[in-house]
Amino acid sequence: MDDFLDASTNLPETQMQEGYKDGYKDGLIKGKLDAYDVGLKHGFQSGEEIGFYRGLVDVWTSVIRVEPGFFSTRVKKSVEQLNELIHEYPFMNPEDENKDVVTDKIRLKFKAICATLGVKLEYKGYPKLGHKQDY
Repeated sequence: MDDFLDASTNLPETQMQEGYKDGYKDGLIKGKLDAYDVGLKHGFQSGEEIGFYRGLVDVWTSVIRVEPGFFSTRVKKSVEQLNELIHEYPFMNPEDENKDVVTDKIRLKFKAICATLGVKLEYKGYPKLGHKQDY
């Protein structure tokens, strides 16, 4: 008789423990999916911004090759430094704590080049459908 009564008095606690285990298991699955989505979005945004800077470096490097006297020595050196910073960006290691430092250095170098050239270029993200965006 004791076993039967023990089971009935512990029923709410047993159900709560089973519910907790089921909820925990479902939460892990949901959490991993949510983390994947956030990581994918953040990775895309980071790659897009670094790609913007990479594209400008390619254009400026092409101008330097075609017309070596077009930019000052200072601008040429800055473009080379920006190129090196972009190559330092840890694309293959997204958990590298250094990536935010490198990104900040890239942004600063880019702004310095634009100021030296007297142009106003700014990364504003990928243009959304129906929105006009100026670079």
